[in-house]
Amino acid sequence: MKTSNKASNNFISRWFKFDEFNTNFKQETIAGITTFTTMVYIVAVVPGMLRSGGLPFESALTVTIFMTALTTFIMGVYTNRPFALAPGLGSVAIFSFTLLGGGVPLEIASGIVFISGVLFMIVSFLGIRDFIVRVIPKSIKVSVGVGIGLFIALLGFKQSGIIIANAKNNVLVFGDLTATSTLLAIVGFFIVIFFTTRKIPGGIILSIIIITIIGLFFGVTDLPKEVFSFPARIDNMFLKIDVIGALSPVYLPFLLAFFIPDFFSTLGTLLGVGGQAGYLDNDGNLPGIDKNFYVDSTATAFGALFSCPVLTTYLESAAGVAAGGRTGFTVVITSFCFLLTLFLAPLASTIPTAATAPVLMFIGINMMSSIRKVDFEDVTEYLPAFICVVISIFSFNSGNGIAAAMLVYAFLKLITGRYKEDHWSVYLIAVLMILYFYNLASH
Repeated sequence: MKTSNKASNNFISRWFKFDEFNTNFKQETIAGITTFTTMVYIVAVVPGMLRSGGLPFESALTVTIFMTALTTFIMGVYTNRPFALAPGLGSVAIFSFTLLGGGVPLEIASGIVFISGVLFMIVSFLGIRDFIVRVIPKSIKVSVGVGIGLFIALLGFKQSGIIIANAKNNVLVFGDLTATSTLLAIVGFFIVIFFTTRKIPGGIILSIIIITIIGLFFGVTDLPKEVFSFPARIDNMFLKIDVIGALSPVYLPFLLAFFIPDFFSTLGTLLGVGGQAGYLDNDGNLPGIDKNFYVDSTATAFGALFSCPVLTTYLESAAGVAAGGRTGFTVVITSFCFLLTLFLAPLASTIPTAATAPVLMFIGINMMSSIRKVDFEDVTEYLPAFICVVISIFSFNSGNGIAAAMLVYAFLKLITGRYKEDHWSVYLIAVLMILYFYNLASH
């Protein structure tokens, strides 16, 4: 038995090049568990958001965990990098609340995600990444993430009951701040802040667990009838896809809303975490980054077949790197940890919104930090960024925000005589956005 274990360890060591990266089995395992503890909150948050869009919680949970584990495992084995993947919360919010919540059929929503993944694959496999970086205006790249972040934060405030819609005055107002579930959400928000600012490993999932337990004493959390169960069937989410229908111009802003954050957040995460791990060369490039893009883009297209929102490389991978993870074996361990949670659906389904809403609030607010990258000395840059964020929030639709921002951006560049600063495709997109608003008004 000892000989067998030693041979297994040697194989793993050779495959993942432990010696080259000055690491070992124990160090990589600890790093993988660390990454898992910082990401495991998605097990409660993502299926809960998808349930709000009308999908069965248990099926959504199975799809979320399965796709996270599978794509993360492939990333680790194929690229030998400690990058984990999971559904991006921004894409989940658009998929569930904007599309499904707005009456768009599941098949169309999945089709939009699929097209986004295919577009990402084309960009990745044809090596035109630098072209896309140049084509998309910087202010749009930044403001899309900020707008989606505020969109997510607003969802959290809404789900917690802190902010509600006043139909009489047609404005947002405070809800009943004395309601038990709302008070628990407020407490949960401060717990999240405490854990994250103190950099406590797994702080977000700890806050969810704490509020869920406290909720038991106040009737907010229901005790599960059982602790373990077999994974739910996913036939109600598998191959529910209509690519042809999703090609309608009316869905173009949502395609951009999926593609732009996925592409640029993946690029930023790979370079940021790669730099932390010491992978970058003297020019600041990440050797082998194409492989990472291959996996990330293919994961999105493949996940769409299971009605899974955009799968993207998670920034939480940095936690595993900080714990010593240097190879793909780190996230192989992470994927195995996620697989174990497949059998805990009864526990996950009891988590109340009072426990998950604070997480959405915190993560959404955190996404605002990139707004500092906007050039506030240049009206052609900061005005479109402002429009993108404001329209996304006011219309409760990030697709509207992107469409409006592209129009304003193109208009400003034209009237200031600076139209040559951008690729011609920027103006083509602006024309398509006019068609989008025309179709929107017609309906």
